[in-house]
Amino acid sequence: MSGLHGFGAPSPWVERWSHLVPEGATVLDVACGAGRHMQWFAARGHAVTGVDRSDEAVTAASRFGPVLQADIESGPWPFDGQQFGGVVVTNYLWRARLPDIVAAVAPGGVLLYETFAAGNETVGKPSRPDFLLQPGELLSASAALHVVAYENGFLPAPERFVQRIAAVRAAAGQSVECRLFVL
Repeated sequence: MSGLHGFGAPSPWVERWSHLVPEGATVLDVACGAGRHMQWFAARGHAVTGVDRSDEAVTAASRFGPVLQADIESGPWPFDGQQFGGVVVTNYLWRARLPDIVAAVAPGGVLLYETFAAGNETVGKPSRPDFLLQPGELLSASAALHVVAYENGFLPAPERFVQRIAAVRAAAGQSVECRLFVL
């Protein structure tokens, strides 16, 4: 499993904003890898579901909840019409799925997304533009949600350029305080 991502501690971004996921809500981890975020949310009482195309990921992450093996880049979105109280995506970008990922956030639910951004090609991999968010791209993709936090910029350890967002879909009659943070 040496090439499998998703071992170790959860992303500090996910940890920081996970309190926004409603208590007891279901959480979807997209491209879950070994399931570090599934483990984080399951330990906090959430029912978790993962999706990944890798056999190794499905085996590793299944310790924390059901994991669907699906190639969401060349196959259909397996959660069409389903919504979750939390949707988590880290270190993964497939632009064609951004609308599906945002649509999977239930009213009152939260999107926690963190991945590589333009500029990363100067410090390492990924370096292909297909896998690097452009400035403001997550903000645009999440326009239907209320942004609670957003960062776009360089992180020193390990060196990388990231873009990340914590955004809430307001429930009917709910007001959401919005704050914009820039890294």
